[in-house]
Amino acid sequence: MNTTISLGRATASAPVARDLRAAVRSEWIKLRSVRSTAIFVGLATSIGVVMSLVLGKVVKDDPYDHLPFTIGNTFLVSTWLTTLFAVVAGTLVFTSEVQHGTLAGALTARPSRPTIVAAKAIVAAALGSVMGALGIVGGLVGGAMSGMDTGDMSGAVTGVAWALVLTTLAPVLGLGVGLVVRHAAGAATAVLVWALAIETVVRGMVPATVSRLMPFSAAHGLLGTRAAADTPETLAAELSNLGNAMVIGTWSVVALAIGTLLLNRRDA
Repeated sequence: MNTTISLGRATASAPVARDLRAAVRSEWIKLRSVRSTAIFVGLATSIGVVMSLVLGKVVKDDPYDHLPFTIGNTFLVSTWLTTLFAVVAGTLVFTSEVQHGTLAGALTARPSRPTIVAAKAIVAAALGSVMGALGIVGGLVGGAMSGMDTGDMSGAVTGVAWALVLTTLAPVLGLGVGLVVRHAAGAATAVLVWALAIETVVRGMVPATVSRLMPFSAAHGLLGTRAAADTPETLAAELSNLGNAMVIGTWSVVALAIGTLLLNRRDA
């Protein structure tokens, strides 16, 4: 009897897995066919190079500890901007379909909304990881071109791993925002205003134990970078890398869940 039940479950799950694989292939084709994908990938790479060059050739010294910049403490700096680009790219994974009127056809071809959202999330995460990796490579190349010393690279592997976790989760969060807002410009503006303005203001108004639970504060913590609103209290209250990753992952999952619920209701 147990064997029969197991076989039944496996048989039932097979069509779901096939449908998800087909949906992922379809979303990947869509992603490759739009110009914005190449633009975001190019921006991530070029920003990595440019920021390292600026830090090495123009700024030269860390304003916080007044020590010369090295490749070891600068090659991940551009990942903060890569994260912002990745969030915006994630919003477009859904909002571009609404904008170009292709959503109705996609829902007709594949009625399962959760499958569509899961496929978009997988593709968005893949794009974010590629952007993150290229941005890091750009940072290393720019650092070498600037003539900076190599510095301490003992934590480079760990730093790269957590940076890629961040850039992989970032577009998934953006996708959730896009599912809720549904307008390309509105969704992109919302995440940028939140990241660059609102969250900074909120961090100055709430206790550090609360502000550390906001997504972009956790992103700074994961990268080991400082935000403009940082104080000794906020720095002392920072979570571990795993804790910061869990904060960002939770925001991403909640945004996707709300977005999927709204997609079911609006387009049922």
